[in-house]
Amino acid sequence: MSMTIDMSKRSSRLPPTQDPFYHYDDLATLAKADPGTILRSREVEIHHHVASAYQLLYRTTDVLGNPIATVATVLRPFFPNTSALMSYQLVEDSASMDCAPSYTLDNNQPSLGGALIRPFLDKGYYVVASDYQGPNSAFTCGVTSGNGVLDGIRAALASGSETGIESTAAIQFYGYSGGALASGWAIQLLKSYAPELNVIGAALGGTPVNINATFNEVNSGFFSQLIPAAIMGLAQQYPEMDKYIFSIIKPQYQKMWQDVKTSCVMDLFQFMNKDVAMYFNRSDYLDNDIVTKIIRENEMGHLGAPSVPLYMFHSVHDEVVPLSNAYDMAQSWCEGGTKIHFVSDSLSEHLSLAISGSPEAFNYIAERFDGKPLPQGCQFKSATSTIFEDGVLGALSDMTFNGLKSILHGN
Repeated sequence: MSMTIDMSKRSSRLPPTQDPFYHYDDLATLAKADPGTILRSREVEIHHHVASAYQLLYRTTDVLGNPIATVATVLRPFFPNTSALMSYQLVEDSASMDCAPSYTLDNNQPSLGGALIRPFLDKGYYVVASDYQGPNSAFTCGVTSGNGVLDGIRAALASGSETGIESTAAIQFYGYSGGALASGWAIQLLKSYAPELNVIGAALGGTPVNINATFNEVNSGFFSQLIPAAIMGLAQQYPEMDKYIFSIIKPQYQKMWQDVKTSCVMDLFQFMNKDVAMYFNRSDYLDNDIVTKIIRENEMGHLGAPSVPLYMFHSVHDEVVPLSNAYDMAQSWCEGGTKIHFVSDSLSEHLSLAISGSPEAFNYIAERFDGKPLPQGCQFKSATSTIFEDGVLGALSDMTFNGLKSILHGN
C-alpha cells in the first residue's frame, strides 16, 4: 500500500461533491488495488487541537462487492503515542456525500463530534475518522460501513512515513448512534475481512441494531427525518430499492425525496413530526420483499459474537434507538463469548447520553490501551447515570469545558 503526500495544506473547503480529491476515476487501478490501499492523500488544516491532520483517499469494498474509494481523516496529537490508534466513527446520518465526516471536520465548523474526540488526542492517541458510508453515502448499510471503517484503519496504518503511526499499532473503536452502527459492523466483520488488525477493544453507545425498530420509534416525532435519510441511504446502495421506493412515492413528493440525497439530516426539517407513510401511495410502504430482505441483511448481530471486548452504554429512555434491541444483542454476544460491560442509563435520553456517557467510555478505552486486565465474563449494569461512576464527573467537567471552548473558538 503506497501513497503520495501533497504537502501543501488545504485551507479552502470545497464540499466533497465538488472536490476532485474525493473522486477516483481510474476504475482499473481501483479494482486491482488491495482493500485499504491509499490512492491519494493530502495534509489539511484542522483546528481541533491537533498537531497535524491528513486526508487519505483509500480503496474499500461495498456490500455488493464493488471496489469503491472513500476518505479517512487522520489526526496526529501533539504528544503522540505511535502505538495507539483510535478509530472514531463520527455521526453522519445522511444520504449526502457533502455531510461526510472528512468535510465536517475539515470545514472547521463547531461540532460535538470534534469536541468529544479531544480527550483521545489529549491522551496521545492518533485518531482516524473514516467516511465509512462511502461515495454513495449508504447510510445504515452495515457491510459497506463496516468495511469502510476497517479499510480506513488499514490506510492509517500504512501512512506511517508521514503520520508516524506504527503499522502494528493497537486499535480501538468508538462510536455513538450512527457511529456505533459503523463501529459495530466493523467489529462483526473483523474476523472475516481484516483479521490482521490488532484490535483490543471498543466502546459503543446508543447502538442501532434494527432499522425498523428505529423507524417505529421516531416516526411522527422530532427525529422522523432519520427515516427518509436512512431509506435514501439504502436506496443509493441498492438500485432495486431505489426503483421500488420511487415507484410508490406520491407524485407531489418525488422531488422532496430526491432532495434527501443532497441534504444533511438536520436540513430535513420538513419531515420532522410527520408520519412518513403520508408520502407514499400505500401506508405499508416497507412491506415489500425487496425492502424486507435489505433491512434484514442490515440488522446488526446476525454474524455471530465478536472477539473484541466491548463497553456498551444506552439510555433506558432512548427516544431514537430502543434499548431492548441493543441489550438483547449484547446478551446474545455475551453467550457467544464476547466480554461485554453494558450500562443502562436511566437519567439520560439519546442526545444527552452522547455527552454524559462518553467519559466512562473513554476510561474503558484508556484502560485497554494501558493493558489493564478485563473483568471476568460479562457485566450488565443499571445506573441512574454514568456520570456518577468513579472519576467521571471530573472528566465530564473537563470535557464539557474543552468541548464548549472548541465549539466557541473552533480549535
